[in-house]
Amino acid sequence: MNFSNSTTVKTERLKDKRTLTAQWNSIDWLHVQKQVNRLQIRIAKATVIGAMNKVKRLQYLLTHSFYAKALAVNKVTSNKGKSTSGVDNKLWSTSASKMKALLSLTDKRYRTKPLKRVYIEKKDKKKKRPLGIPTMHDRAMQTLYALALEPIAEVTGDNISFGFRKGRSAKDACEQIFCILARKCSPKWILEGDIKGCFDNINHEWLLNNIPTDKKIMKQFLKSGFIYKGTLFPTNTGSPQGGTISSIYANMTLDGLEKLIQDKYHKNSKGNIENHYRAKTKVNLVRYADDFIITASTQEIAEELKKIVSQFLKERGLMLSEEKTTITHIDEGFDFLGWTFRKFKEKLIIKPSKNSVKTVIRKCATIILKEGKAHRQEDLIRRLNQIIRGWTNYHRHVVSSQTFSYVNNTIYLLLQQWAKHRHPNKNKWWRLNKYWHECNGKRWVFMTDKNSLINLKNVAIIRHPKLQISKNPFIDKKYFTKRRMKLKSLVIARNG
Repeated sequence: MNFSNSTTVKTERLKDKRTLTAQWNSIDWLHVQKQVNRLQIRIAKATVIGAMNKVKRLQYLLTHSFYAKALAVNKVTSNKGKSTSGVDNKLWSTSASKMKALLSLTDKRYRTKPLKRVYIEKKDKKKKRPLGIPTMHDRAMQTLYALALEPIAEVTGDNISFGFRKGRSAKDACEQIFCILARKCSPKWILEGDIKGCFDNINHEWLLNNIPTDKKIMKQFLKSGFIYKGTLFPTNTGSPQGGTISSIYANMTLDGLEKLIQDKYHKNSKGNIENHYRAKTKVNLVRYADDFIITASTQEIAEELKKIVSQFLKERGLMLSEEKTTITHIDEGFDFLGWTFRKFKEKLIIKPSKNSVKTVIRKCATIILKEGKAHRQEDLIRRLNQIIRGWTNYHRHVVSSQTFSYVNNTIYLLLQQWAKHRHPNKNKWWRLNKYWHECNGKRWVFMTDKNSLINLKNVAIIRHPKLQISKNPFIDKKYFTKRRMKLKSLVIARNG
């Protein structure tokens, strides 16, 4: 009797699993995206006219929609963190588990689980950045509510904010800075700002009072706590890095800085923004997430701006990092987002920064001399091309030819060491003839019959098209569709 019941239960579970798998595999993702976008556009348009009660109703409709829940689960299970579990050690790796997760997404009696705290090295290798990893279920809930909050953040966000925003990138921030600093009459002084532990220190009370979202759910996200080495720690401030909605919270916290500067430096006696006021003080802000620069005509104005920004941040529980916040003359140059901006004889030159060059060479050296000692040439080329392609695509719109040539020569020397390690008893010319060949009239190409290493000297420099910063991706869809096609055509032309 017990054996019979056990068999029946197993059969029923198998049927349920098959049903869930079939349901998930039958979802039309294009239709899902279309339905979610339709609601997001309505939220954005309602926000523009200030109809916040309508915004709340539409947000509720979206967060309880089957399509939004399906998209949230799909995003969580298809991004880079899909193989990283939270404190419950659960992953949604099968179609059945994804469908089951979709059906379980609800705000009724929702309670977050604590975050799993891990530390990753920063770029300087000297300090470590804390990351809080939510469970898959909490990630999906955060993604769901992010879908409802993003349209509002895009409407109310500063025009000069470029980080973690739809249709914007670091390259757009770079082009904005170029437009500000490229002229002879451009500002000379730069306030380089860096916020100390931005994600970890945002004031919860400020967030709850100012972010238009479901407060009960938001409180769950903020107060979840984290577990480190078996001990539970409370989270009384901040929105942890690692949460899918944290970047939107951080952006919305820093929005308003542009208006503050405009009111102070760009308005005339009638309260209108006039270009000649901007030209007089030359104050311009460009922000990417929690990193920003502000230009000024004099060092005194830059010092004044530092105080204004500090006061703005203080109200939100934040403060500037004293060691990373500096005031620099444009002739000395400054680094921002991996590029160095500097003027030589009144001409603005933007190059990949020294740290960025060191980082890519270090990555290539690690692959060639440590991890790839026993690699086949084909595998080594594949891994190096991934690094080189990503790095050159990021930097190829600035003055990079000389830097690309330097990196290319360095990689060539590293590969010679790799070949020598494999064949220590052979002479230099034997090794060169074995691994370097002629291709399309070009000699000494590191290649196999199937693939060849990217030659950085042949990478074309193509200008990145400037973004119209007043455009909204939810309202001006035609503009962003056209722009996306233009950027794709540039990528195809680059990779020729």
